[in-house]
Formats: sequence, structure tokens, C-alpha cells
Amino acid sequence: MRIQQLEYLEKIAETGSINEAAKSLFLSQPTLSNAIKELESEMGICLLHRSKLGVSLTEEGREFLSYAKQIIDQVDLLEKRYKQTAKRVSRLSISSQHYAFSVHAFVEFIQAYEDNSYQFTLRETETQNILEDVAGFRSEIGILFLTDFNRRVLENLFEEKNLVFSSLFYAKPHIFISKDNPLASKTSVALEELDDLPYLSFEQGNSNSFYFAEEILSTRSYKKHIKVSDRATIFNLMVGLNGYTFSSGIISWELNDDSIVAIPLDIPDRIEIGWIKSQRSQLSTLGEHYLDTLKKHIRDYGFATG
Repeated sequence: MRIQQLEYLEKIAETGSINEAAKSLFLSQPTLSNAIKELESEMGICLLHRSKLGVSLTEEGREFLSYAKQIIDQVDLLEKRYKQTAKRVSRLSISSQHYAFSVHAFVEFIQAYEDNSYQFTLRETETQNILEDVAGFRSEIGILFLTDFNRRVLENLFEEKNLVFSSLFYAKPHIFISKDNPLASKTSVALEELDDLPYLSFEQGNSNSFYFAEEILSTRSYKKHIKVSDRATIFNLMVGLNGYTFSSGIISWELNDDSIVAIPLDIPDRIEIGWIKSQRSQLSTLGEHYLDTLKKHIRDYGFATG
């Protein structure tokens, strides 16, 4: 077993394709395939599911990669400490539901990063993708929310996919609306006051289950309902159509202008937002730094659990 083979496997898991990994590593596809087959033969396990649609880690492959990543990180630390030649580029991937605070923390994390080279990834994506990204080691950390409604289903999926959930903060449900919306001057809003406004939510692709929704009250009927795929669009529709969405109430003013405001929603529900990781791996130093930055950012808003 060679360190290089472990790095090859990491790149294949990241790209989901041997061809794409080979291009990124400046190798031929047969060379990369043979290297992985030799590793599988030596370890006596099958690391990859191979099909015409691409490759994915087997269950044993996921566990193997979690240990391999720790070895790669340790080698990286040794090279940074003792090797004077070019060092391995630092990498971190985060998958998140569509939260401005996770983006803002990502910005602050990078601004504080001292090295002049890195490859970082932030995926604002569907809930199902977050689970798959973290379970498949495509992302180290996933950020999502739980309520009484979706908790049992998601916790069952966490157990099934060997994921661990840790709480970040609890929040009272709010709505996001345009500052020019007639409801923007209110101290709180009742559900009935929203009936004639367009309701905005994030689409969840093929896994369009009520339990994967990024918003509370996903089973409620809405007279006007618009689904979108990104935060920029949802904010534009709040302004252009006087639409609204349900939220945690946290707005990152440094990244968003003051055209959107958060108003408390007059319901007894509570939102718990947290992060997930694979129980088969430990957080990297970069992952810990991002989480520390995220927790500090949340504390500034007074929502943190502790």
C-alpha cells in the first residue's frame, strides 16, 4: 500500500468518476484503474462499485477511506513541518442546506486561512445530497435542520448511513420577506396573514419528500407556491413578488443587503440546526476550524445552544 494510492482513492471518491479523477491527477485512466485494483488486491476488499454511470465507494470502501484520510492528513502535516518542497494543497468540503450563515462562516474561515493555496468546496444543495455527500466522504461536514416533524425520519437515516448529528443552535421560526412588504413592520406574523402571499421553498429534486424539505410546515397547503433552487432567486422573488419563506431568522448582513428582513412567526414550533459527519472518521483540522468559525458566527446572533 502506498500513500499515492490512498490519494488516488480520495480523488475518485471526490469526483465520482475514474476518468475525471485521472484527468485531475494527470494520469491515464488505465494507470489509475490499475493502481486501485492493486490496492484492492493487497487489502483483500472491494473498494468501488463500478458501472457505466460511474463509480461509488462500497461500504468497505467508505470505511477504508475514512482511515485513509487520516493517514493522508498526517502525511500532509509531516510535509508541512519538515519538507521544504511543494506541499499538498489543503482541501475541505462542506455541504449545507441554503443558509446564509453557513456561507458567511465559510467566508470568514477562508479569510483567516493563512496558506496561499487551497481547494475548498461549499455545496448548497438538497437535503438528500447532504446525507449522501457526508456518507460518501464527498463532504466532511453537512449542515441541516431538525424539527419534531422530520426528526424521526432523519435520525433513522443518520443511523442507516453511519452519520452523527450534533446540535448547533435552536431557533424560533421566522419568515423572510422584503422590507417593503406590508408585513415587514409587524413584531410577529400569524400564518393566516400569509395566505394571499406567494410561498417560496427550495426544491428537493427526485427526493421530494415532505421530510426532506428545508422549511417547516412542509405538509401545509399553499394557494400560491413557488419552488426555487438557490438563495439568490428566493431573495429576488421576495422583493419582486412580495413572497415569503420560513427560516431560522438569521440574516448575514455582511453578505446580503438590507432588502430582506426576518419577522417571528407566531407558532409554537422550534427549529434545531446542526451538523453531521461520518461516525467512521474524525474531523480534520480544517473541519474543526470551520466549525469553530461557524459557532462563533452563530453566537454573535445569540442563538447558540452553548
